[in-house]
Amino acid sequence: MTVPQQFALDRRLHAFRSDLADARLRGKVEAERFAEGKPMQVALPVVDLREAPRVDSGPQTQLLLGDEVRVFEEADGWCWVQAVRDGYVGYASDFSIENPRAAPTHMVCVPRTFVYPGPDLRFPHTRALSLGSRIAITGEAETRGTRYLTLESGEAIIASHVRPVGEHADDYVAVAETLLHTPYLWGGTSGFGIDCSGLVQLSMLMTGRNVLRDTDMQAATIGAIVEPDADYGNLRRGDLVFWKGHVAIMADDRTLIHANGHTMSVTFEPLRDAIERIAYLYDYPTVIRRPD
Repeated sequence: MTVPQQFALDRRLHAFRSDLADARLRGKVEAERFAEGKPMQVALPVVDLREAPRVDSGPQTQLLLGDEVRVFEEADGWCWVQAVRDGYVGYASDFSIENPRAAPTHMVCVPRTFVYPGPDLRFPHTRALSLGSRIAITGEAETRGTRYLTLESGEAIIASHVRPVGEHADDYVAVAETLLHTPYLWGGTSGFGIDCSGLVQLSMLMTGRNVLRDTDMQAATIGAIVEPDADYGNLRRGDLVFWKGHVAIMADDRTLIHANGHTMSVTFEPLRDAIERIAYLYDYPTVIRRPD
């Protein structure tokens, strides 16, 4: 992903410390040594990416099963990585990252789904996967009229819950709407818990568009700026309304959908109500953007 100039050498998007840096930054930053990122991938359904290599360091974002990463360091139970999909840098537990396996063939296309030890929904599930997770399918099976796709491990997943990599949803807002009532989670990017910019990023991912992770990045890079009229009556479905530290998606010309700390979930809310409520603490919207 190309990083806009205004985020040049932003530590969220570039791997560099005083002792170690990404070799691609040689000549741009000072470090004791430089390293090529080792290609690896996420091995668990959802992995927290932390600012520091400590369990008490809050997650800044999350990675999903099958996401590609570059690993610059493995030490003391932690991997210092950069996500390939959005460029985010942070620390992940070393047991959550593995060497690349077969290239993913399918992506989960429903908010949440289960993986079973075999093609039978009556089996106890082995794990749960989020929307956007990537898996490699090796076969298919049918049990009592339900079609399954099988993994190399022999596990199985409901066939209708995944689609081939490269097949995309048409409407990112419709994807966001499937996540209605998902719990709010700071740093969350999955169907199990999600924050405001995570909702935008994951929903757009399912339509084939990679966007940056945080609200300030999205406010500077997604689509074109829309100048609202006096009562915001010129907005339409799909427009993004940004406040300082928050973003919401217009579901129609009067209603938005957003992951928010007020309800601690993904909810619909009248635009005017949201503006008045949020202004009390965080002022009025800073920019409106219309995705291309």
